Amino acid sequence: MVLKDPTLAFANAPVNNVMRLIILFSLIFSVVLLFYLRKYVRRARREKLFKMPLDVTRIAILQKYVTIYSKLPITLREELHGHINIFLDEKRFIGNLGVELTDEIRVVVAGNACLLLLQGNKRRFTGFSSILIYPNVYIAHEVQHNGLITTEQPSLRAGESWVRGPVVLSWADIRSGSVNAEDGHNVVIHEFAHKLDEQSGHMNGLPVLSNESHYKEWNKVLSEEYDALHKRAKRGKNKVLDEYGTVSPSEFFAVASESFFEKPVQMEKRLPELYKQLQAFYNIDPVSWH
Repeated sequence: MVLKDPTLAFANAPVNNVMRLIILFSLIFSVVLLFYLRKYVRRARREKLFKMPLDVTRIAILQKYVTIYSKLPITLREELHGHINIFLDEKRFIGNLGVELTDEIRVVVAGNACLLLLQGNKRRFTGFSSILIYPNVYIAHEVQHNGLITTEQPSLRAGESWVRGPVVLSWADIRSGSVNAEDGHNVVIHEFAHKLDEQSGHMNGLPVLSNESHYKEWNKVLSEEYDALHKRAKRGKNKVLDEYGTVSPSEFFAVASESFFEKPVQMEKRLPELYKQLQAFYNIDPVSWH
C-alpha cells in the first residue's frame, strides 16, 4: 500500500491553474492575432485592387450603360474604377428566374452603386455580400401588422434592400435607370443608399455622418423636407423628388439620393437646403459635373 503525501495535491494546484491561464491567454491572443491578420490582409488586398486599372472592356460598359460616368471629372472616374474593382471582388451576384449573369450586369450595378462611395473617406458597403438579380420586376410578399392581425400581400418590386441581408434588383430597371440619368430614377442608387442608411444600426433615414455636429442640422433639414414633400405630393406640385419618398424617412433618404445624383441642378435650385445636406454627406458636388 502506497501512501500519497496530501501536500502534493495542494502543491500542484497553483501549477494547474497557471497552465489553464496560459492556455486561455494563448487562445485569446491567437483569436485577436487572427482577427487583425485578416483585417490587414483585406486592407492590403483592397489597396491593391483600388490601384489596379479597370479593364478596358469594363470601361466600355460604363460608357455605354452608365450615363453618369461620362459626366464625371477624370479624377473621379479613376477613383470609381478602384471602387468597382473592390466591389466586384467582394460582392457575390446571384441570378434568379433564368438570369444569366454577365460582366455587363455586374459592372453596371457596381458602376452605379460605387458612385455613392466617391470621396467618401473610405466608405464601404458592409454587412452583406450577396446581390440577387431578377430579369424584371418581381413579386415579393409584404407582411403587414395591424394589432394582433398579420397579413401577407404580394407586392411588385424593382428592388429592395434587406437589413443585414442581400440587395435584390431587377435587371430591366437597373438598365433603364442607368441609361436615363436625368429622370431621378435609379434603382441601384436607391437600394445602395439604404445600405449606407442601415450602417448606423437602423434603417431610418439617418446614416452615419462624418461630423458629430452635423446630426442636428441633418435632422432639422430632412424632417422639414420630408414634410414638405408630403404637402407637394398632395397638391400635385412635386417636381424634383419621387413621391415614393413619402412612405418613410428611410425611403425619403433613398429617393433624395437618386435625385441628388440624377437631378442635381433642379435640386440645388428648388431644394437648396436638402442639396446642401446631401452634398456634405456624399462629399461631392454633382452640379459641377454639368
